Amino acid sequence: MEDLLQQSDFVMLVVNLTPETTKLIGKHELKLMKPTATLINICRGQVVDQDALVEALQKGVIRAAALDVTYPEPLPRHHPLLTMKNVILSPHIGSATYNTRKSMLQKMVENAVAAINGTPLPDEVVPR
Repeated sequence: MEDLLQQSDFVMLVVNLTPETTKLIGKHELKLMKPTATLINICRGQVVDQDALVEALQKGVIRAAALDVTYPEPLPRHHPLLTMKNVILSPHIGSATYNTRKSMLQKMVENAVAAINGTPLPDEVVPR
């Protein structure tokens, strides 16, 4: 991961939140990144140490951040990320379209019916 952080212009975080990924990106990892790099987080806010991120953005350790998630959500009204010119925040609602929500509801119903009937769940996720 260190090589990727050092070489990448854009670092996109797309991981599950687990004890191992909590604060996966902290002060050390941010210092490894290029000063021209952008950090993009679309998974969970707790994957990034936000205090370290604010500091890195203020000091120019990295150029920018694009955050679809934060911790907590929503951020407190006066949180520094809300006013930083090198930060883009979005409300983590990329799935909020009619077709996506309809598909999500359909999958939920199919899985619930299968569970009630004692049959295998069509979309079961089995941890490794």
